[in-house]
Order: sequence, then C-alpha cells, then structure tokens
Amino acid sequence: MKRISKVLVANRGEIALRIIRACKELEIKSVVIFSEDDVNGIWVPRADECYPILGNPVDAYLKYDRIIDLAKKSNCDAIHPGYGFLSESAEFAQACIDNDLIFIGPKPKHIELFGDKMASKVAMKKINVPVLEGTNSPIIDIKEGKRIALEIGYPIIIKAAFGGGGRGMRIVHFANDFSKMFESATNESIKYFGKGDVFIEKYVQNPRHIEIQVIADQYGNVVHLGERDCSIQRRHQKVIEITPSPLLNDKVRQSLCDISVNAMKELGYESVGTVEFLVDEKDNAYFIEMNTRVQVEHPVTEIVTGVDIIQRMIEIASGDKLKYKQSEIQFRGYAIEFRINSEDPQNNFMPTSGVVKKYLTPGGPGVRLDTSLYSGYELPTCYDSMLGKLIVWALDWKGAVQKARRALDEFHIEGFKTNIQLHREIAKDESFKNGKFDTGYLDMNMNKFDLGAKSSIANEEEKSLELKNLIKKIKENNLVSLKNKFILY
Repeated sequence: MKRISKVLVANRGEIALRIIRACKELEIKSVVIFSEDDVNGIWVPRADECYPILGNPVDAYLKYDRIIDLAKKSNCDAIHPGYGFLSESAEFAQACIDNDLIFIGPKPKHIELFGDKMASKVAMKKINVPVLEGTNSPIIDIKEGKRIALEIGYPIIIKAAFGGGGRGMRIVHFANDFSKMFESATNESIKYFGKGDVFIEKYVQNPRHIEIQVIADQYGNVVHLGERDCSIQRRHQKVIEITPSPLLNDKVRQSLCDISVNAMKELGYESVGTVEFLVDEKDNAYFIEMNTRVQVEHPVTEIVTGVDIIQRMIEIASGDKLKYKQSEIQFRGYAIEFRINSEDPQNNFMPTSGVVKKYLTPGGPGVRLDTSLYSGYELPTCYDSMLGKLIVWALDWKGAVQKARRALDEFHIEGFKTNIQLHREIAKDESFKNGKFDTGYLDMNMNKFDLGAKSSIANEEEKSLELKNLIKKIKENNLVSLKNKFILY
C-alpha cells in the first residue's frame, strides 16, 4: 500500500475544513474542489490547492468523473469523501480504485452492502445480530405490503430500501392508513434516491437511538469507541448527539459494543463506521443500519476518547495498523453535540438564508465549535441547512448540561433565523437535564418551548445601551454618581 501524501477533499463546508485540519497535522497536502457558490467558503483558501468546478453547484460535488480527473491532474494519492454527497457511493469508491487512487473509507463491497438496508439486515441476521421483524427483501407492490404489515402487526414502519436521513420513511399505526403512507414513502424514495423500493418492519414506539463507533484496519483488528445517543430527532433526523448515553445501563452498552466489533470482524470491514440500533423500554436492542462513513456527530466521541477519527481514517487507508488495543482506549466524561442549522423552528423548520451580519461564538474550557461560518458570509441556498456543530464536554452529565446552557447563551448569529433558541430551550428542560428522552422527545415537548425568547446577547445589548445612556447623563449633568451605579474618577 502506497503512503498518502496528498488528499483531494470531495466535499464542502465544515467537514471539508475538518479534513484539511487533519491533513495538516499529518503533514499531508490537501486539495479542495469548490462550486461557484462556494467561492467565498473559508475552507477553500485553507487547503494547499483549490480548483473550481463550474456549472450546477450541487453536481460539482456529485459528478465523480470530474472529481477523479482533478485528483489525477493535481497528483493526489487519495480522495476523502467526508459525509453526504459521494461518501456512501460504492461506484465512486470503485472508480477511485480503478484510477489508482486510494478511497479513504471502506471497501466498495461494504458500502454497497450497507447502502442496501435489506441486504445489510439479512447479512447481520446471519451473524446473529438482533434485527427487527420485517421483510427480508425490498418490495414495490402495495398488496404485498399490506399482507406483510398484517402479519407483523401494527404499528409498522415503511423505509426506503436505498436511502436514509428520514427520506422515504413513514410510520403506519392503522391498516386504513397503509395505502396512503405506502404511496407517499415510495414517491419520496423515487424523488430522492431514484428507486421506489421499500421494506417494512415492526415499529418500536419511542425507542432510544444508539450507535456504536467502530474503527477497523486492514489486518482484522477492530475496536469500538463507545456509543452515541442520537435519540433527540426531528423527522427522523438527528438534532443532538451525546456520549456516553445517560440512559443506557452498562450491561446493554457492553453488549452493543461487543456485537458491533464482532460483526465487523466477521464481515472483514475496514475504516471507520457506525453500527446503529434501536433500544426499547425493556432494553431490547435491534440493528437498524450501518453508516459506512464518518458521522456528523463524530466530534463527541473524539472529545471523550481523545482519538482523532479523521486522522485514523487516513492512516488506515495508508495501510497502517490500529495504534491501540481496546483496553488502551480511555473514556472520560460526557460530551454533547448541538447541530446548528439555518432554519426557523417557529415556521415548521423552514430553511433560512441570508448574510451573517453579527457572529459571536462561545468559548472557554470544554467548548468546541466545528463550523465554516464567519461574519459577512452569505449562505448558499442549494445545500444542507447545517451551519456547524457546537460540542461541549464536562466530567459528568450535570456539568455537560450546565456547560451547554452557558455556551448556547453565548452563541449569537444575526442575518437569518437559526435553531439556537431551540437548543437553549432543550438544554434547560427538566427531562433533558435528568437524562430522560427518546426519539419522541421533541414531538412531546415542542409546544412548551419558548422559541421567541430573547437571547442573552440581545439582553446584553439592551443593557449596554442603558449603560451608555447613563454615562451620557452623568457627563451632561456633571454628576459624581447616579443612583449609586457609577462613580467617575
């Protein structure tokens, strides 16, 4: 295996910046591609080299023939796909290999396997990983779907067989609603993934969503970096991620970690990945999917373990062995990640856009901010609404929640609506503070949140104006003091 000396980053935004930083620390040169809409992205000049791809701003990150051509022309050894876009394209991974480029990620066969939710479910069941009762192959026939749903028993869930991110997913509680929900799921699946195939499985009411981070090298060595609790979701998309889960007992935690490591060894998996489970109220766990890429929420694991996941991806792709045994990985404290999005929670979470007029970020011990945002930046409207991730760490759960409240109060973005106020409301909610939440948490609590409340920054600005006016009055009236608030010297 040849050593990697130059990496093309086939992505944009904060994850592109994250990969560039990892490359710099490894003394590896980085190359970025960028669309016309991303010409002002701060990650673009941060790379050692940058090349525009003109035309459709989304296709710039999806047309892999052009990306591979640029990688070869710029003498890159490898390509890192980040997350989203081409990160879970087996065709892209194979095309990299066919062009003598290292794909920094799993083997194409594993990307293909886990990209097909039904095939991965069957494969995991064969190696004794617990799965939910349901179909073993994708279906497109509505009559067949109705029959299977009745056999399983309602409630059931319909999922796109070739997608993710909550798209093509519908929960059906009653038989009379099946036809409408089936058509809705298949139509959305066709729109986003090009295929209308779905599968049906038993629906677990308000479970916890737990994922296990694994890292595997090319020599059969596999370790886990603990679990992340991704239960706080909106429309099946993650909003907040936590490690370790304050809800999971040690026996279930160890069981899920062991299952995940053994499954990856059995399948010969390489690179990083996450094995995802639903855990019901009785602590029964069921495999739901595997993500064959770096996750948006990887920073919480990095903070608690001290392991740089992006660097490990690059080193494993270079042919390195894992640097540590499972017993050498230390877990310390709690970390919480808040996804900061340009969206309006008061208007059904509609995406927002505009220019960043004022930008004040939190800091202090135990605070990390992964973002590519800056004052004066104009948001492109054609990409995902995530602006970045605020990550906090403390030695215990109570301390992590307190730090989150403080950091979120310091965070201020002007120019468009964001979901920061929603996070503030969650962080001070009693159920959250007590570690009591599942996938139904937001649905149950949205109505009680004060999403129109003023931020602490807005209150500080009012206070600052008041103080300026007081000083003006003092000077104008030649007073030594005013209401015992000021003394001039």
